[in-house]
Amino acid sequence: MKVCVLLSGGMDSVTALHHAAREHEVVSALSFDYGSKHNASEIPCAAWQAAAMGVPHTVIALPFMNEHFASDLLQSGGDIPDGHYAEENMKRTVVPFRNGILLSIAAGFAESRTAEALMIAAHSGDHAIYPDCREPFMLAMAEAIRSGTYAGIQVLRPFIHTDKAGIAQRGAALGVDFSRTWSCYKGGAIHCGTCGTCVERREAFLLAGLTDPTIYLATPPLPAAPPC
Repeated sequence: MKVCVLLSGGMDSVTALHHAAREHEVVSALSFDYGSKHNASEIPCAAWQAAAMGVPHTVIALPFMNEHFASDLLQSGGDIPDGHYAEENMKRTVVPFRNGILLSIAAGFAESRTAEALMIAAHSGDHAIYPDCREPFMLAMAEAIRSGTYAGIQVLRPFIHTDKAGIAQRGAALGVDFSRTWSCYKGGAIHCGTCGTCVERREAFLLAGLTDPTIYLATPPLPAAPPC
């Protein structure tokens, strides 16, 4: 199957790229520059990973999101909070309907590239704070994209029932170079080690029993996850 992979440059989407290449024909990797604080750190990782695999890489700029949406993840928003990824304060980093927007654009892009499917790396760890990462949303969006395209574009989500540690294990099995991926929501030259996504990244490698290749500014004890 010809597949277009949504590739942010994070460890999840890079693992999805490698997973897709093992199972399908990857015709394109697609990144979005929507004005997040970490786009400038993430997108070069996406470009490097796509080039290493010989996959065409496209970046689509969506400046309207930074200009008009409310989220601390965006350059126009407030400071990125520290703490566990699943904590209530991390909801401040949610970009409203981000996956709905990105998948809609990706559907048109994929059909224009004669792809038959999209692949997105949404995973079970995202569900606590992101409504547009949950399976009910993905099912509805997948049906809208399938029925709204001549090609009947499918939305593949291989990690929807997998946690971050499971993705780390899958990536390691596929030979992913995790040192060339980016997670920190604060951006910058080095992962901060304390924001929610850095905590999630550190925790994933620890639980997966893998060596974390990431350089962090700080590695304090990992905070406990809040009760479900």
